[in-house]
Amino acid sequence: MANLMLFLLISTSQFLYATSNKTPEPYVVYMGSINNKKDTSHLQMLSTIIPSEEKDRVTLIHSYSNAFKGFSAMLTEEEAAQLSGEDGVVSVFRDQNLQLHTTRSWDFLESEFGFGSQKFQPRFASDVIIGLVDTGIWPESPSFDDTGMSEIPSKWKGVCMEGIDFKKSNCNKKLIGARYYGNQPSSIHLPSNGTSTTPSRGSPRDDVGHGTHTASTAAGTMVLNASYYGLAHGAAKGGSPSSRLAMYKACSIGGCASSAVLKAIDDAVSDGVDIISISIGMSSMFQSDFLSDPIAIGAFHANQKGVLVVCSGGNDGPDPYTVINAAPWILTVAASSIDRTFQSSIVLGNGNVIKGIGINFSNLTHSASYPLVFGGDAAAQDTPASEASNCYPGSLDSRKTAGKIIVCVDSDPSVTRKVKKLVAQDAQTKGLILIDEVEKGVAFDSGSYPFSEVGNKVGVQILKYINSTKNPVATILPTVDVTGYKPAPVVAYFSARGPGGLTEGILKPDVMAPGVSILAASIPSKDIGTVPDGKKPSNFAIKSGTSMACPHVAGAAAFIRSSHRRWSPSIIRSALMTTAKTSNNLGKPLTNSSEGNANLHETGAGEISPVSSVRPGLVFETTTEDYLYFLCYYGYKEQVISAMAGTKFSCPRNSSPELISNINYPSISVSKVDGTKNTVSVTRTVTNVGPGNSTYSVTVEAPSGFIVRVSPEKLVFNKRWMKASYEVSFDVKGAKKGYGFGSLIWSDGAHIVRSVFAVNVL
Repeated sequence: MANLMLFLLISTSQFLYATSNKTPEPYVVYMGSINNKKDTSHLQMLSTIIPSEEKDRVTLIHSYSNAFKGFSAMLTEEEAAQLSGEDGVVSVFRDQNLQLHTTRSWDFLESEFGFGSQKFQPRFASDVIIGLVDTGIWPESPSFDDTGMSEIPSKWKGVCMEGIDFKKSNCNKKLIGARYYGNQPSSIHLPSNGTSTTPSRGSPRDDVGHGTHTASTAAGTMVLNASYYGLAHGAAKGGSPSSRLAMYKACSIGGCASSAVLKAIDDAVSDGVDIISISIGMSSMFQSDFLSDPIAIGAFHANQKGVLVVCSGGNDGPDPYTVINAAPWILTVAASSIDRTFQSSIVLGNGNVIKGIGINFSNLTHSASYPLVFGGDAAAQDTPASEASNCYPGSLDSRKTAGKIIVCVDSDPSVTRKVKKLVAQDAQTKGLILIDEVEKGVAFDSGSYPFSEVGNKVGVQILKYINSTKNPVATILPTVDVTGYKPAPVVAYFSARGPGGLTEGILKPDVMAPGVSILAASIPSKDIGTVPDGKKPSNFAIKSGTSMACPHVAGAAAFIRSSHRRWSPSIIRSALMTTAKTSNNLGKPLTNSSEGNANLHETGAGEISPVSSVRPGLVFETTTEDYLYFLCYYGYKEQVISAMAGTKFSCPRNSSPELISNINYPSISVSKVDGTKNTVSVTRTVTNVGPGNSTYSVTVEAPSGFIVRVSPEKLVFNKRWMKASYEVSFDVKGAKKGYGFGSLIWSDGAHIVRSVFAVNVL
C-alpha cells in the first residue's frame, strides 16, 4: 500500500510538473544595454519559438528600449529556456511578484544634524526630479500643492497619463508626471493586446496609500498644522520640498510585477528623472542573482545614465543575511526610529501607570476601570492555553472575556497584531494589552479600539498584578505623542540586516534613515474602525517600514544633487555614507531594538546627516567599470558582462570573489580572513571635492585583536578633483572569530570622512 501511495504521489507530481511546464506564464527577457549592436525584433524572436497554432501569444506585455533592452511576454518554461540560449539574450526569468516594504522625522534630522533650516535650502532644488516606483499617488493631497513653484524644467520628457479616475490636470508643477502599468499582480497572468504597454483600464491614482506616503516623505510641500487625528501635530514636509515628483505606478495592494517595475525604471530614465526611489523588493528568502533581479538590472542601467537609485533594504529583520536590494550600484537603506513615541498608558487597579506604546483613539478614561484577564485563562473549550494566550483565532471564550481588558502575548509571531486585535474584538473585549518584546517600539494603529503594547519586563509586572488579586482591573488611555524621546535613533527591529546573502564583499545596508512611525500624506481612509468617531478621514497617515526610510534618503540625495548638479550617483552616495552619524541623541553609540550596541550590518555607515553630506571633503567614486569588475569577480561570463555594458569588456585573468572587497566602495567588507595566516589588504581611491589645498590624516578605530595599518597615513591635495589612493591592511591574528567592525577617519581639521569596515575572521 505504501509503495502504491508513493507511486501515485510521484506520478501526480510528474503530471503536474509536465502540465506547468507547458502552461504559459509571464517571463522577462533581458537583453542588456541599448548600445548592443545586435537588434532583433522582439516579436520576431517570439514568433520563432511560439508554435504557429498559438500565434495569439506572439504579443508583448512590456517592451524595454530606453535605458536597456528586452521585453516581457507569456512563455512556457521550455520556451523560456530556449530563448535564454539565443544570441543577445542576457537572462530570462519569471515575472515575480515583488512586495511593498511598508514631519517629525525631518524635524528630528534638523534638530540633531542641522538639516532643514532655510539657509540650507539650495538655489536649484526645483530642478531636481525624483521618480518613485510605487502604488501611485493621491494628487489632491496638500503635500503636492505647487503654489509658488517655477516652471517645469525643460529636461522633463515625461507624461501625465489619464485614467478612469485621473486627469492630466491632476498633475502640476510639483507632481509633474504620472504613469501606470497594466500587469500588476491582480492581472499578472493576462497579456495585453498587441504590442501596447498601456492597459485599457487603470489609473496612476493610489488606492493603497503607500506611494502617496513615500512621495510626500521624499519631496512633499510643507503643510502646516498637519496631524493624524491630532497626533504628530506640526508642519509636514518632504526632505526636498522644492523638488519635483513623478509617480510610476507599478504596484497594487497585492505587490508589484517585476516586469512592470522594469518598465517603470526604463520610462523614468527616459523621462529625465535625477533620482529613483524604490520602496519594494523580493523576499530575502528567495533572492535572485543580480541578473535575474529586476530592480538590480534596472538600477544598473539607470546608474549608467547618471540616475541614482535608492532602495529599501527590506523588512525581514532582525535576523542576519536578510538585506535585499544589495547590488553595489544601489543605495540600500535601513530603518531607524526618531525621537517621538506614541504613548498609550495602562492604569492598573493598584495605581501603577504603565507607559505602553500604541495608536488608539478610544473613549476610555481614568474614571472607569474594567476587569483584567490573561488570555491563557480565557481559553475556549478544548483550546490549549498557549493558543489563547497568543490570541489565536477561535481560541477565546467570549463568556470569559466580554467586557474585560484582555492581556495576550506574542510568543508565536505567526499571528500578527492586527489579527490579535480582531480576535480580541470578536471576543467582545473592552481592550487589548499585548506583551511583545520584539515589536514594542513600533506603534500599532488600532483605531478606536483600546490597545497598548509593552515589552517583557513590564509585561511580567502586569501578569504579577493579575495573580496578586482576586479582582484585577485596568484601563487603557487614548494615545498621546511624546517628543524628545531618548535614545534615538534606534535600529528598527524589522529593518533587514547584512551581511548580503549574494555577496559579503560589499557592506550592506549603506545607510540608515527614519522609518518608524512616520507621518506623511496618504489616501483618505474610510475603513470601518480606522476613523475615530466624529472625525473625517485624515489626509495623513503614520506608517513604519524601510519603505518609509528609503524616501528620506531619496529626499536627502535630491538636496545634495541640487547643490552639486554634476555629482555622479556614486559621489552622492559616498557623501551620505562618509558623513553619516554613529551616535544617538544621548551622545552614545547607536543601539538596536534589543538595547545592545548596533553593528554595521544593522546601521550601514550610520544615520544620514544631509547638511554634512553637502560638504563631504573627500568622496569615493565608484565607476561603471568598477561595477563591471564586480560582475567579473562575482563569476559572470565576459560575454554577459559585455552585453550589460553595451561594449566589449575583458575581465582580469584571476577574477575571484575575494577581489570584490577591492571595488572602490565608500565602506570596506572582507568576507573571510584566516586568523592564522597572512594579513589581507584592500585599496581605495578618494577624490578631493573640498578646498584645493588640503592635507588629510587618518585615525583608525579598530576592534580588539585587530591591527589595522593604513599607507600612506596622510593624503596631500593641491587642487579640487585631485585623486589619491591608499592601502589598508588587516592583521587579525589576535582577533575573535566572526565579524569585527571599525572605521577609518580621515580629517583635514574641517572635514571628517568616515569609511567603515567589516572583516570576518575565520
